[in-house]
Amino acid sequence: MQTPIPTLFMRGGTSRGPFFKESDLPADIATRDRVLLAVMGSPDRRQIDGLGGAHPLTSKVGIVRRSEVPGVDLDFLFAQLQPEKDTVDTTPNCGNMLAAVVPFALETGLVQPQGDTSTFRVLTLNTDMQCDITVRTPGGVVEYEGDARIDGVPGSSAPITINFLDTAGSVCSGLLPTGKVRDVIDGVEVTCIDNGMPLVIFRAADVGRTGYETVAELNADTELKARIERLRLACGHAMGLGDVSAKNYPKMTLIAPPRDGGSLSTRSFIPHVCHDAIGVLAAVTVATACVLEGSVTEGIAVVPEGDAKKVSVEHPTGEFSVELALDPANPQNVTRAALLRTARLLMRGEVMVPASVWKP
Repeated sequence: MQTPIPTLFMRGGTSRGPFFKESDLPADIATRDRVLLAVMGSPDRRQIDGLGGAHPLTSKVGIVRRSEVPGVDLDFLFAQLQPEKDTVDTTPNCGNMLAAVVPFALETGLVQPQGDTSTFRVLTLNTDMQCDITVRTPGGVVEYEGDARIDGVPGSSAPITINFLDTAGSVCSGLLPTGKVRDVIDGVEVTCIDNGMPLVIFRAADVGRTGYETVAELNADTELKARIERLRLACGHAMGLGDVSAKNYPKMTLIAPPRDGGSLSTRSFIPHVCHDAIGVLAAVTVATACVLEGSVTEGIAVVPEGDAKKVSVEHPTGEFSVELALDPANPQNVTRAALLRTARLLMRGEVMVPASVWKP
């Protein structure tokens, strides 16, 4: 006997995974987590007995419900699983999976279309962060085809606009959790920052690398990965996060001068595997560091003048543009962060889990 659970399998940005209505999963968290591990096939490097794609970017789950918070339409809980671990981490955000929340809610009747476009306010329960998400709904149905392109995803799709409302200090105590825009930790100059994702940003040159290495080269660089992990553990304590050895954050971001017309070149570790691109909220946080006077990006990043800035974050497979608005009275205060993503419904149906894991 197996237990069937309704699901939509969706791509959100450069990630993908199953989405569930909260009411279709166990209410008990420990049981829910066992179900999600069974759904994804973890722990197993290939995730051969589940839906996982043998990579952190394809080992993600979205859980959605109608919100009871005034002014908010939907609550979203993101779960990060790992191929070879039995962990279900609901602490960090995922801005890529976030892009699929409103399409999922429309497809499943949690919300109703509003016209040719539909905008809903979404609360990410992981970090108590709100954003407004706009999707195209001509004729009352979600439109997936369009001419919007994002690096890391082949082809084009309909645009999905995400306007973040309150990203500073998503997991940490504030935007700059150490109280400084620049620190020296474990002998390396770093900017510890959280504007949607806790990040440690440091110059590639300071660890003896160019910052233009390929993903494969960096993933094979065991010496560098050991050095970065030692730095990450030290920064975790400095950021008030305690022992982060078993946590997926802070992420680690190497930076170098741009070389493809963008604002900054990056290589992002999530946290132990080099990302083929860069996460949505990591890009927002890197872009924020670029506009903070005195950060480690100073002298490297190329940033336009004015209170409204478009920061192009280069990554191994392209670039990610973030629109930032600054407070004219306090240029260190970012008042708005907006970006463009896409999503697509890949499959609908039921995922089966052994009755020994959960039998309602």
